Amino acid sequence: MEFIKVTNTVQPYVALIQLNRPKELNALSVALMSELRATLQELDADSNVRVIVITGNEKAFAAGADIKQMAGKSAMDMYQLDQFATWDHIKKIKKPIIAAVSGFALGGGCELAMLCDMIIASETAIFGQPEIKIGVIPGAGGTQRLTKAIGKVKAMEMVLTGKFMPADEAEKHGLINRVVPVELYLSEAVKLAAQIAALSPIAVKLAKEVVLRSFETHLEEGLILERKNFYLAFASEDQKEGVAAFIEKRKPNFKGK
Repeated sequence: MEFIKVTNTVQPYVALIQLNRPKELNALSVALMSELRATLQELDADSNVRVIVITGNEKAFAAGADIKQMAGKSAMDMYQLDQFATWDHIKKIKKPIIAAVSGFALGGGCELAMLCDMIIASETAIFGQPEIKIGVIPGAGGTQRLTKAIGKVKAMEMVLTGKFMPADEAEKHGLINRVVPVELYLSEAVKLAAQIAALSPIAVKLAKEVVLRSFETHLEEGLILERKNFYLAFASEDQKEGVAAFIEKRKPNFKGK
């Protein structure tokens, strides 16, 4: 891999992906996103991985799309390039993904963080959708996920003005899970990942599916899926182990079966 680094076992069952274009503030080029998609799909199929953490560096999670790659492109060029198909593949990853964000998470960087399931941010993290300042709009879910996370009026202000949102405000409005000192943002994300990785990977994936569906359907359909996935969990060995461990007052040994 040229634009990302992968560590498969930063903690048991936890994999770490680091975006690695530091000179470009981890701008999300087509090549980087292609590598990220392929890596996530591989980790999703790896039984030794249960939770994935994505990070950049202290200065930038990702400062946006690679604007130079879009310069001079026509509408048909962009349509045929279909760069957002990669994002659609990432959205289908079944295992939990945690973003560990420090510094800039702007444009595509903010959209990538929101595509993850949880976000741990350093005190220096800055979120934003500044596409309007170059005459375009967000194209990888920024208008939709941001609005669902922080509400219409705040999202409208950010999208229409390009205003940035610092980490403390992002936490206040529900965009991120929590803010930690810059020296702890990655370790806290890994700690959260390890906590989830210790649980039944089957139940975790079933739960992730239902929570995500709540954004895409009305209440009754969501409740039907929740009930089906609840019943489905009873077909797993993990469920039997979890109940037995609870009754026997011991720590469960989940095997993902």
